[in-house]
Amino acid sequence: QVQLVESGGGLVQPGGSLRLSCAVSGRISRLAVMGWYRQTPGNQRHLVASIFSGVPTYYVDSVKGRFTISSDTAKNMVYLQMNNLKSEDTAVYSCYVKNGPNDFWGQGTQVTVSS
Repeated sequence: QVQLVESGGGLVQPGGSLRLSCAVSGRISRLAVMGWYRQTPGNQRHLVASIFSGVPTYYVDSVKGRFTISSDTAKNMVYLQMNNLKSEDTAVYSCYVKNGPNDFWGQGTQVTVSS
């Protein structure tokens, strides 16, 4: 069974930075797609960034130039470096892995951008 555990969320002032980490346990294919989603209260979860075989494949327009997704396959880790954070980035961020036909999600970590 694949399990994902996020860490690194918290409270940060506008313009600040945070680095989210996702520890992936269990066996996953090297062809697995990994990513980060975010969700605000009352809204659907939206894809923020994704990565495949170590290469970023998608960023939502609102984070381009500010966020960077990366992975460390040896450690089974996925990261999201978030710079120049804005209040509209406030959300619960969840790690995601698509391993073959199966989708796996972490429980999420809260990111709050506020002065």
